[in-house]
Amino acid sequence: MRRSLVVLFVVVTGCTSGGELAVTTTGSVPPTTSTTSATTTTSLVADGTTIPATTSTTLAPLQSLAYEEVASLDFPIQMVPHSLHSLIATKDGRLWWFDGFTVDPQPALDISDKVRNQGEQGLLSIAIHPRDDGRLFVHYSANDGDTVVEEYRISEHGAIGPEPVRQLLRLNQPAGNHNGGMLQFGSEDFLYLGLGDGGGANDRYGNGQNTGTLLGGLVRFRVQFLSPGDVSEPELYQYGLRNPWRFWIEDDLIYIADVGQNTYEEVDVAPLLPDVNYGWPITEGLHCFRPSSGCDTTGITLPLVEVAHGDAGTCSITGGVVYRGQAIPEIQGQYFYSDYCGGYLRSFRYLFSGEVADQTDWTDQVGVPGSVVSFGVDHEGEMYVLTTDRILKVSAVR
Repeated sequence: MRRSLVVLFVVVTGCTSGGELAVTTTGSVPPTTSTTSATTTTSLVADGTTIPATTSTTLAPLQSLAYEEVASLDFPIQMVPHSLHSLIATKDGRLWWFDGFTVDPQPALDISDKVRNQGEQGLLSIAIHPRDDGRLFVHYSANDGDTVVEEYRISEHGAIGPEPVRQLLRLNQPAGNHNGGMLQFGSEDFLYLGLGDGGGANDRYGNGQNTGTLLGGLVRFRVQFLSPGDVSEPELYQYGLRNPWRFWIEDDLIYIADVGQNTYEEVDVAPLLPDVNYGWPITEGLHCFRPSSGCDTTGITLPLVEVAHGDAGTCSITGGVVYRGQAIPEIQGQYFYSDYCGGYLRSFRYLFSGEVADQTDWTDQVGVPGSVVSFGVDHEGEMYVLTTDRILKVSAVR
């Protein structure tokens, strides 16, 4: 199955620091200098995932990672693989084909006339059906501020129909922030959408723990592969999220980078199962959000990684991707993430035991490229970092 990905920008609003639940920080870990050589045999990484056979017999030791600029666009928001080329979405409501070789991406679709592109609103995410890459799904903010998810058709020659095939969702948004963002397919033809709590500050609209709304949660649609006209009604699948701008589905796990309020950012890792509660606004990160009113964490899935505001400029976490490419086998299975203000590059590996290992800060190697809004992958699983004006490929220095 081909996988897609990206990440965001979000303005962190509100105030109030919480009481401490646990003393945990990500910290900075020295960059890895593994001398592992790639071979033509398969192996298992620490999380138990099989690494496919590589195409070369040996690699020099990894010295560092580096960024290689491959394209420049105004606010690229997502990059996903397609059988023809990569498809890139920009926040203003445009889609672009990119073959990885030419400098300039080529126009593919323009829906900017019906997209409200201001603040945290705009064209927020795209997804391609993993078993039918003629089916494109788009999430955007309509001119009236509503959240809209639509399906478009891609021809075998790469032409994208200017009008949607169908509308999967139209949902009123009470505010212009915390509109969530990402679309991604999981297994068995399920499409997932992340939605924020409705905006404002302090969970103003009371949606974080409200299972009667789609806001503040992970929403699921069933998109039948053999029945193009069969799309289920949206259902709230997981909840307790503040603004899940970007998440990443890895088999039966989901990594959610949930944007915090004014004190902590978090990365949640949980089974892709129904009714998981991530705690907002009971908790922010690993801390009580309103300690004076109590903090019962019974039934709450707490984050595995917490990043405090002020840590290297952190203000709004940008979720990433689990690396599954072949060019850098030393980082296979690591989840990478960044921050809109901090612009750093960090990673960790999730273990079957539910623990985090190999926490690494790569920023001294790659530098700070600007405001990081998303991540992406290409057909070979290689990883890209998207800033407000550039698309950067993550490469190995050997």
